[in-house]
Amino acid sequence: MKLTILVVNDSKAIRYLLQTILSRKYNVVSFPDACSTMQWLHRRNFPHLIIADPTLPDTENWELISNLNNSGLYGHIAVVVLSNLPDEELIVKCTAYRNVVKSFSQPFNPLHMMQVIDEMVSVKKTNTLVPV
Repeated sequence: MKLTILVVNDSKAIRYLLQTILSRKYNVVSFPDACSTMQWLHRRNFPHLIIADPTLPDTENWELISNLNNSGLYGHIAVVVLSNLPDEELIVKCTAYRNVVKSFSQPFNPLHMMQVIDEMVSVKKTNTLVPV
């Protein structure tokens, strides 16, 4: 069974690109806004990883990331931020949220992102094993 990655980005092209490269190994669910994302999450869907743009059209900047970070249900899910914000701002903001594990500035190298995601998922699988 494939692990699920949630992609939240208002750019149809970015969602399509991520769907294309990630769907070879993962089940990819994508949404263009925070409202659709939260509706999906409130149906008790738990992705293994979230890739999100912090500047979505239906929320204040970083609102979705903050809500996920502060959630008792979703705060444990790792978030990868993908944004076109200036690097300095991106780095400062990402360090403010414990669930943000990586950030990518646009434009980004999709193959590098895939490699990083594979490594993160591999580490997460290893860390969730219970020693016998």
